[in-house]
Amino acid sequence: MNRSPSLAANPLISDWLTVEETGTVILRVGKVEIGQGIHTALAQIAVRELGLPPGRLVMAPPSTAVSPDEGFTAGSLSTQVSGPAVQVACAAARRLFTEAAAAKAGVPASSLTVADGDIRTPDGEIVGSYGSLAAHVDLGVEAREPAQVPDGDVQPDLQRIDLPDKIFGRPRFIQDLDLPGMLHARVIRPPFLRAALRDFPEDAPASLPPSVQLVRDGDFLAVLSDREEVAVAAAARLARLAKWEPAEDLPEESGLTAWLRAQPSEMSVLANEQKDPRKRDGTVVRASYSRGLIAHASIATSCALARFDGRLLEVWSHTQGIFLLRRAIADALGMDESDVVVRHVEGAGCYGHNPADDVAFDAALLARRSGGRPVRVLWDRAAELGCGPFASAMTADVSALLGTDGSVSDWTYDVWSNGYMGRPGYAGNPGLLANGYRDGGRPLPPSVDPGPEAGLGSGRNAVPPYAFGSACVATHRVLSMPIRTSAIRSLGAHFNVFAIESFMDELADAAGADPLDFRLARLEDERARAVLSAAADGAGWGRDRDAAAAGGDTGLGLGYARYKNAGAYCAAVAEVEAAESVRVRRIVVAVDVGQVVHLDGVRNQIEGGAIQAVSWSLKEQVRFGRDGITSLDWEAYPILRFSEIPQIDVIVIDRPGHPVLGAGECAAGPVAGAIANGLFAAIGVRVRTLPLTDENVVQAIGWGGTAQSSPVT
Repeated sequence: MNRSPSLAANPLISDWLTVEETGTVILRVGKVEIGQGIHTALAQIAVRELGLPPGRLVMAPPSTAVSPDEGFTAGSLSTQVSGPAVQVACAAARRLFTEAAAAKAGVPASSLTVADGDIRTPDGEIVGSYGSLAAHVDLGVEAREPAQVPDGDVQPDLQRIDLPDKIFGRPRFIQDLDLPGMLHARVIRPPFLRAALRDFPEDAPASLPPSVQLVRDGDFLAVLSDREEVAVAAAARLARLAKWEPAEDLPEESGLTAWLRAQPSEMSVLANEQKDPRKRDGTVVRASYSRGLIAHASIATSCALARFDGRLLEVWSHTQGIFLLRRAIADALGMDESDVVVRHVEGAGCYGHNPADDVAFDAALLARRSGGRPVRVLWDRAAELGCGPFASAMTADVSALLGTDGSVSDWTYDVWSNGYMGRPGYAGNPGLLANGYRDGGRPLPPSVDPGPEAGLGSGRNAVPPYAFGSACVATHRVLSMPIRTSAIRSLGAHFNVFAIESFMDELADAAGADPLDFRLARLEDERARAVLSAAADGAGWGRDRDAAAAGGDTGLGLGYARYKNAGAYCAAVAEVEAAESVRVRRIVVAVDVGQVVHLDGVRNQIEGGAIQAVSWSLKEQVRFGRDGITSLDWEAYPILRFSEIPQIDVIVIDRPGHPVLGAGECAAGPVAGAIANGLFAAIGVRVRTLPLTDENVVQAIGWGGTAQSSPVT
């Protein structure tokens, strides 16, 4: 396994492990469980290194009070960052316990082995155990680098430790959490990101039931009650009385693409390979692609609880960054970080910067007004779909010279987008929604983009993976936006790979080449070629592609990318039906995530990422008008239904001994590209606007859906 920055930041074994006299080992990590199975994967690494039965390892819920600080759980980095840290800490702990047992027994430590938590001599005699030696081994020392796991050292997958509660409906999610004496709260929100409360009746509190407490802090409005339904009714009444004035106008939804291109922007050049000075015969092919805003659309709405005793503020949250949220809350409220504790509880739906941090700050604000009683805040569906951060709308121009010999050169790609980093603490701002409305708070600045070391944001996967004669790639980060944007699963990679892979098919079509052969001829990385070939073989490319085309309303399409151009390799083939509307019948995904830690977990992540990509690509788009966001329920913001989920086949190429690569986000772009290309194969029309709704398909048919081209001689 590769080295981990998490271990450098938290070097002591005791930062990660506690061994109890019962023989139970408690493992603490800073990466949070959000349904991706990371705690199961890390537990599998731990029990392997410790020689411990799985039933004697306990994963402690992440908390700023006891867990190592590992930053955000994001970017498909958990296994490759936290995994090596857990491996090193557990191997170092095993070594200390083995040495303690050897000293007690008077035998060489190298002669001892650990199995089922017992330390044994070569003849099987037990000379110690984790439990019996717990009081004698000091774990407050730095962990040292262990030997690498030998190739072929594969254990059966552990069963997912988070699933039994979910399957049997036992309380596990933050929405289930119930603290003694808890108050229920609802927040009254404006319909716009930047708005001021211009009219609110002074006698409004008198119209509320005696059991309801109204909290107003500047333009922040909320109600508290012992009973949730009373708080809901009171908030609805006050929402009808509150009059808001927007600070700036929203653009016209129909003109969003043009609006993005017209705004002031910050340009970043990601690739600038010089054009070949030799004059070539061929055709310059050009196309433009676009995508609307996307919501997180979690099935369960965001929730948080908080309690304040006059000094200590405790917050229970499904945030993806407990330490970053703690710093942001302390910053916003002028508190010492040591007086704020954030405890992670799973939420039913996440993957990206959804409103988890915002609702946590709502609860923190209100807990300071509740007389010491815990406060629970739950967002409603309209707030979840209308007030949380969105994935930015994006638009791109791409062109290339297609030579008469089939060569591709002079690739140029420009993409316009808002930033993808609006998480707590960005741009020197707490980054919490309610903080912009309260007295003395700071409004949210436009989102920024992560740097190259973090895999970029709007420029993620904008540099093509193919070998061309030259390539120039630039991002244009729009510096203003009256609609809030931030991170979503895969950030800009979903759109950029869709655009690049669509254009690769357009070039292949113009060259009269098979899309698979066209890509393979321009991929120099053998691991890239392997996943692309595996996906194509698994989908029956050639035979099934010809059969689908003969059917008249179905087609097969390809998509490929290496996530962040440095992470997991992923290729997808989609079988797309376009009879009455666009439907994905089947997806074959091949992935190379390096050494596989937990095979079932990898498959789960790829399947989930593919399903989400289908939903984004076919259905999801935030709608808005002069009155604010209008897609506030499931009818206005449809997502993929269970009946619409395609058959998904996942092919995992294991690379024992290679660095571990994350799996959670790599499928989004290739699946989107494969679907778009499958649609073209089915109907012969190129649809360059996501989502691939009936409306966008009809518009593409109206203008012919062909790329612009001009001959060069």
